[in-house]
Amino acid sequence: MSERVEDLSIEYSEDGVLLVKQLDKEILTKGNWSTIMYLFQEWDKREEKYGPEKVSIRRYQKRNGVYRQQSKFNISNVKQAKEIIRVLDKWFHTAEEDSGVEAKTEEE
Repeated sequence: MSERVEDLSIEYSEDGVLLVKQLDKEILTKGNWSTIMYLFQEWDKREEKYGPEKVSIRRYQKRNGVYRQQSKFNISNVKQAKEIIRVLDKWFHTAEEDSGVEAKTEEE
């Protein structure tokens, strides 16, 4: 694992083949508990090409100076991603209207 949250990655190789290719990442929270969202593709051995883009949200805990993955959730297709966006937008749009205050990110 890594000592810096910026150095964490989900890329994975086996026998010289990159099985999980990281396309992008966004660090959502930093600290002793950090959350990172990754955009990635997996190698399809039968098709001999990378499959569709997927998203993984992972939580890491820093212990003894090193980040270790504690949990993960994978968004496996566009339909599921859009449904998550729809629900979050509904929940937070309603919360903003009810409170009269704009939602703030954790970093603000």
